[in-house]
Amino acid sequence: MSTTESTHTRAVAAADVVRSTLDEAAQATVRDRLQPLLVDLIDLSLTAKQLHWNVVGPSFRALHEQLDEVTDQYRLWLDSVAERMTSVGIAPDGRVQRVAGDSPADPAPESWAHQSVVVEAMADRIQAVARATRDRLDGLGDVDVASEDLLIEILDGLEMQLWMFSAQQA
Repeated sequence: MSTTESTHTRAVAAADVVRSTLDEAAQATVRDRLQPLLVDLIDLSLTAKQLHWNVVGPSFRALHEQLDEVTDQYRLWLDSVAERMTSVGIAPDGRVQRVAGDSPADPAPESWAHQSVVVEAMADRIQAVARATRDRLDGLGDVDVASEDLLIEILDGLEMQLWMFSAQQA
């Protein structure tokens, strides 16, 4: 096997690479809470960008820009989630196969979408992710307060976004 092949195909155990202050049980709890959130945030970022490209209607410009703003925020959050996982010895999985397989949401519209459809789709998705994030907080602080703090920060931001999108449905 060539050096290039072995570098790309050899799996490395986290214990051989990343030291952690969490024991295996705590790592499992953190992984079970953060990996689904990582998938949710990647899915939200892709959905928001898809809708950004295809939104139409009288409020096109403002909604187009709002979708760019939330996409940027999702990307920052997902990077923080993945880096938190890595910092405690958990390999994050953000591959497209994982996201497509684990995403609970229906796909975003593949073509033009009226602003009312876009706002409703985003509000629904954000609400679902916020609720799931709130559920993931249960007991997390007992094993890892730093991960709990990260989820609280993300939940606060998601609920702010939910307010902003749902207020446009009036």
